[in-house]
Amino acid sequence: MNNSLVVPQPTAPKRPTRWYEGLAQYQQRGVAHVLATIVAVNGSAPRALQAKMVITENAICDTLGGGGLEHDVIATARQLLSGELVAIAAKNTPVKRSPVQKESAQAESVRRETVYSKHYPLGAKLGQCCGGSVTVMFECFNITPPMSLLVFGAGHVAGALMTILSELPCQVDWVDSRSEMFDRYRLSKNSLLQHGLPENSLSSNDSDNQESTLNQEPSLIDAKTVAATASQLNSESADEQGYCLPAHIRPHVSDEPIDFVHSHSQGRYVLIMTHDHSLDFDLVRAAIDINRADKKQGDNLSTAIPYIGCIGSATKAKRFQERLLKRGYSGNELQPLVMPVGLEIGGKEPMAVAVSIAAQILQYYHQN
Repeated sequence: MNNSLVVPQPTAPKRPTRWYEGLAQYQQRGVAHVLATIVAVNGSAPRALQAKMVITENAICDTLGGGGLEHDVIATARQLLSGELVAIAAKNTPVKRSPVQKESAQAESVRRETVYSKHYPLGAKLGQCCGGSVTVMFECFNITPPMSLLVFGAGHVAGALMTILSELPCQVDWVDSRSEMFDRYRLSKNSLLQHGLPENSLSSNDSDNQESTLNQEPSLIDAKTVAATASQLNSESADEQGYCLPAHIRPHVSDEPIDFVHSHSQGRYVLIMTHDHSLDFDLVRAAIDINRADKKQGDNLSTAIPYIGCIGSATKAKRFQERLLKRGYSGNELQPLVMPVGLEIGGKEPMAVAVSIAAQILQYYHQN
């Protein structure tokens, strides 16, 4: 029987209405989107030069004037996001684009990430009577899926690592069996109104500090500060219970972390840094088993775990490797295992170790 307690998934942040709000939110959450900008205007037009809107697969922010123009802009943006525009452009040349020599999957990716522009005469064809014309520039972002991590353990180093990851475009599921380890990231609305938001809820490296903000001395803050902070909390909380974490970092409390590996790790970077060496070993073995099963079944490589990082000393790493080899795992199967995790940059402080881990993950992500 599985008695694990899973923290509720984060509620969707308030849908942005202005283009700059949407751009910031979709960049942070790693959502693929297009920024459409009017870069030239001749004669009458529904919006002025440099008007912008943001388009995702199922949402829009702001407007370029509505009507037939905006309808076509949205359709073009979504064709860029899906890759359909490459084939259409080859036949109809609806947009201006840089010449590409090879018709390969890689070339298609290059074209999709290029800046496109499209000229619109605002006449009968678009059903608009402005009489002028506009040119719209399309910029694609996050076409390549963002870096995605599954992190086990909410101790000192993991807390410091989240400070770094909070500033990066990535998706993070953060797992620990001890619910109290996430207490310092909780902030109820009542607590907010009484004491204000901590200066940096992600900056502390002391993961054992479980004191609630309710125990702090009240701070004197004005109503405007409270309103602004409440708005920020509502838009960035990890869930409706008030986690002071960006929306792209999702905490989970689970008594069965091995089950979590099997249900959430495919195609993701896995980081293991729990308080229990035996649990670390079981998690490493479970991640390797997933790759082994995928290879036997001939599954798509996108479901494999490309990076299995485990914190520990060189002695711990040697012991883990010997135990895995004795259990019949081959050297090739252990290839994704990186242990000790992190680049050798020096320093043993939690933040120094976190920096080395973040640097290594970014290196792997951008090189592969």
